[in-house]
Amino acid sequence: MLAAFSAAFYRCQRWPKRQAEFATREMDLKRRNGLGWLQVAAVACVGWMALAGAAKAQAGTQSADGAQAVTHVDTRNWVGDVRTHQRWELGPVLNGGNGLYDRSSYHFVWAGVQAGKVLTPVVHAGPFSGQFELGAEILPYWQAFTPAPYSQTVMSNGKPVVENYGGGTFTGVSIEPVIFRWNFLTRSQRFQPWFQAAGGLIYTTHKFPPNLLVPHGTPGGTSVFNFTPQGGIGFHYFLRRQRSLDVGLNAVHISSASLGDKNPGVNSSLQLQIGYTWWK
Repeated sequence: MLAAFSAAFYRCQRWPKRQAEFATREMDLKRRNGLGWLQVAAVACVGWMALAGAAKAQAGTQSADGAQAVTHVDTRNWVGDVRTHQRWELGPVLNGGNGLYDRSSYHFVWAGVQAGKVLTPVVHAGPFSGQFELGAEILPYWQAFTPAPYSQTVMSNGKPVVENYGGGTFTGVSIEPVIFRWNFLTRSQRFQPWFQAAGGLIYTTHKFPPNLLVPHGTPGGTSVFNFTPQGGIGFHYFLRRQRSLDVGLNAVHISSASLGDKNPGVNSSLQLQIGYTWWK
């Protein structure tokens, strides 16, 4: 009996201490658990920041690669560069051609400078999609080579009359103040085809085309002024950025519009034009 009482008295004395130990252990456990969650949260935050940084760096790399690719395409697409920026063109041209039909013995050489400006964005019209360009041309060197002068005898009022006809080389200058050009839309990065219509004026030092010669001041003959309505096709071939080789084929009509007493004209001629263009 005494032993049981002593054991119970001992447990009663130990109970507050054990409660304190339990409370301490519970607080320690909670503190450890709290630190664990904080550590997990910190690790997760650092990991998220690392992933975000890597994703941003990868996106930046892809953007740079994309920009380089676009730049590469734009740099190599020389036709597209002219089309997008609606650039100016300027360069020398050389023309050579022949008359047709009754003027097949006429030969021409012209040289000068051509300029133009692309004025519109792309106009979509199916196979005729393209841009409008307005240009002009000055040809300070203009030569026409015709058969040599000759004479022939004709009967007039029952009497023979000698008529002298002009010929040889004719020198002059020409200007085309309006060239309406349509640059067709193309997928090519180098090849740019076009169609054009133009009108110009020629001044020659002698009346052209050669015809019956009359004394100076006497009515008759042709005119030193002639007009050149024309149309043609051609293309630019870009050798590098903003530099192109140009080839065109034009049908040209030469006529004085009856400024002279006679207007035989050169009804048709074909002119091959070669040029080199700087685009700005």
